[in-house]
Amino acid sequence: MSEIPVYPPSPDFVSKAHVQGLEGYRALYARAKEHPEEFWGELAERELFWFEKWSHVFEWNPPYAKWFVGGKTNVSYNCLDRHLTTARKNKAAIIWEGEAGEQRTLTYQELHRLVCRFASVLEHRGLKAGDRAIIYMGMVPEVAVAMLACARLGITHSVVFGGFSAEALRTRVQDLEAQVVITCDGAWRRGKEVRLKAAVDEALGADCPSVRDVIVLQRTGSDVPMQAGRDWWWHALDQDARENTPAVPLDGEHPLYVLYTSGTTGKPKGIQHSTGGYLLQVLMTMKWVFDLKEEDTYWCAADVGWVTGHSYIVYGPLAAGATTVIYEGAPDFPQPDRLWRTIDKYQVNILYTSPTAIRAFIKHGDQWPAKHSMASLRLLGSVGEPINPSAWEWYHRVIGKGRCPIVDTWWQTETGAIMIAPMPGAVPLKPGSGTFPMPGVLPEIVDYEGNPVGPNREGFLIIRRPWPSMLRTCWRDDQRYEDNYWSRMPGAYFTGDAARMDEDGYFWILGRVDDVMNVSGHRLSTMELESALVRHPAVAEAAVVGRPHEVTGQAVVAFVTLKKGDWNREELVEELRQWVAKEIGSFAKPEQIRLTDGLPKTRSGKIMRRLLREIVTSHTVVGDVTTLEDINVITSLAAQHDDE
Repeated sequence: MSEIPVYPPSPDFVSKAHVQGLEGYRALYARAKEHPEEFWGELAERELFWFEKWSHVFEWNPPYAKWFVGGKTNVSYNCLDRHLTTARKNKAAIIWEGEAGEQRTLTYQELHRLVCRFASVLEHRGLKAGDRAIIYMGMVPEVAVAMLACARLGITHSVVFGGFSAEALRTRVQDLEAQVVITCDGAWRRGKEVRLKAAVDEALGADCPSVRDVIVLQRTGSDVPMQAGRDWWWHALDQDARENTPAVPLDGEHPLYVLYTSGTTGKPKGIQHSTGGYLLQVLMTMKWVFDLKEEDTYWCAADVGWVTGHSYIVYGPLAAGATTVIYEGAPDFPQPDRLWRTIDKYQVNILYTSPTAIRAFIKHGDQWPAKHSMASLRLLGSVGEPINPSAWEWYHRVIGKGRCPIVDTWWQTETGAIMIAPMPGAVPLKPGSGTFPMPGVLPEIVDYEGNPVGPNREGFLIIRRPWPSMLRTCWRDDQRYEDNYWSRMPGAYFTGDAARMDEDGYFWILGRVDDVMNVSGHRLSTMELESALVRHPAVAEAAVVGRPHEVTGQAVVAFVTLKKGDWNREELVEELRQWVAKEIGSFAKPEQIRLTDGLPKTRSGKIMRRLLREIVTSHTVVGDVTTLEDINVITSLAAQHDDE
């Protein structure tokens, strides 16, 4: 395999960074490891506002943790009110752009006013701390307003991604037993309307007796039916709202939100996150990982329906007093340079996006980013899945112009905040590696028996010690929480990811455990194979899966999309097989390579490899496809003749 270069932080970046030099990182990490109560207690007291201070920092009764026990705080207050007595009062909190080009800028003072008004609306509808709300909206500023208004009153919210079907929405409403659904008439995506209110009506048409109210924001102007006594227009309720709704002092362990993760079978898991511990760790990682400065314009190009949007579009940036960009629509619509044009338009300094999006931009060609300066950028981030070294290099060279550090972040819905990532002013970068764990995070890589595997050996990634932003349980299902996360390696959190650590202590995430194949006794990660394929000059993107094989146990099947060019496809297939053999070894050579125009992805940018596994094993798809961006991609792949 090609040798991975190392990129040390530039002296100029180091001189201005929150954490300076590798020694600075190591000292911070050692203190968090050796004195966790003192470390987190000092940060909580310094970084957050508390109505009442906690009695002790944490309780750990495996597998259940409590942080800042007895403390009273409020996430909405920390994101808004405390900034109003500072120079941030008139600073831009949210810069929003709609897909059609509409623009809005909300200062912290204006956002506070809107949140207080909507919290007043919810109060007038009889909602209070302990109640639950479903938020099913497009990417408009009001989605953040709704989240913060719920947090202000102690209403536990669950944001449901606007791409989910009515059936997926129904299961979440039923499991949460929500009293209110907050939605839009519709949203815009690639120039087409996503009819959200219609999906809500379909979802609630079944057995959802808990829902008393549906509040509808007018976004697209579509004519939607409104059920008397249940459905209310946001703007009509807002007429009687008051602007000084106080934030409710809440226990540090109060459930801030429940976010559902779906699998191949069974009902979605409701991941429950707390208030105080969650906000503290999200805030600190905003500073440590993104090296946030007061003057930065920060853009996390994700959707609020995913945990990335919760932690790094809304709660983390606003708690830090940052300016956060919210964009509605697809990042390559109507032209492939929409993202780059938007960076120049708003002078974005920090961009946080997914490897899948990066690879899609590579496929469009370098001419699109070349149209734009992007001189404002000083830091780039990657989230969602392991990033291939070649995609990392392109991101660094073409988008960052060789001057912007890349923070490759590993974390999960369940972890709440970033767990493994570089501190850009302290840690030398290796393309494709998440580098080192955050302070207070104690990961290990172990074998089936839970024994550490040592350098450059693949194993299971686990976490030994509780951390403030960790999930507290699965919503009303403690047994599922224990079974899914704590039964595989007793006493440790089982991430479900495979990883290895190199001789320098750098962590390399290899993907989900079920994305690690065993071919003739060789353990191969999908990331390693995909990275080899995309290093080939013809390949834009690759997804690798295994299928059962009577001789080797598993056989490698690769789905490949090509860059624009005049390729001899038949010759290229064999060339790519030999390329992988040269890059990794003959044992890794794909049995089959399928050239395709597209790969099945969620709208958050993740490749849905489990659907590809279904195609290569059964030629059909039976798993959950509610998060799929384009159903036509999977239909086309399933219809292709298998030449096996």
